[in-house]
Amino acid sequence: MEAAERTVHWTGEHKLKLIVASAIVLAVAGGGFFFWYSLNQQDQSASLELSQAVRVLDTPLRPAGTPPQPEYPTFASSQERAMQAHKAFQAIVAKYPHTRSADHARYFAGVTDADLGDHAGATRELEAVAGSHNDGLSALAKFALASVYRGQGQNKQAIELYNALIAKPTPTVGKAAAQLELAETYVADRQPLEARKLYQQVQKENPASPAAQIAGEKLQGLR
Repeated sequence: MEAAERTVHWTGEHKLKLIVASAIVLAVAGGGFFFWYSLNQQDQSASLELSQAVRVLDTPLRPAGTPPQPEYPTFASSQERAMQAHKAFQAIVAKYPHTRSADHARYFAGVTDADLGDHAGATRELEAVAGSHNDGLSALAKFALASVYRGQGQNKQAIELYNALIAKPTPTVGKAAAQLELAETYVADRQPLEARKLYQQVQKENPASPAAQIAGEKLQGLR
């Protein structure tokens, strides 16, 4: 009873402090909810803009010498198409930097950088996405980054990335896909014996599959 009385007495003396503290807790909780709600709304908007930007990459190319038709969007070249898509992806990253869609937009920005010949930009964007906590997106970024490395003659870095993807396959980048690309890198690096081993392994692990068929064709080309 004495302890209860002391508690009541302390509460009475510190009532104002308790009210203020409660208000602060509610304000923080409310701010957290507002931040979550705002971020969720941003991600929905970013997702819509991302789908629109991705559709740019599917826009057909018109034959040389054919004038554009406003009712049927087309591009004169793949470079023109990649440039417009790249601008859209960059805009999403800048406008919605803390959303999941921004991470996907950054991946596509890196891919279109590579298409446009900006290997430094592609490397910068893809390396950033490769560190993502989203395993599927991270794998895609590593897969694309390895291709950029290989295109620049940085075969050692490409080989490291492909081996990492083989060791930890994901639904977005399967083991066989990484093995086939690694074998191609070995061919480019003048290591045909290593490439042959990988092609044979793909055939053994994936019989009667498209990957096995590709591996078989590549093996014939090594002879």
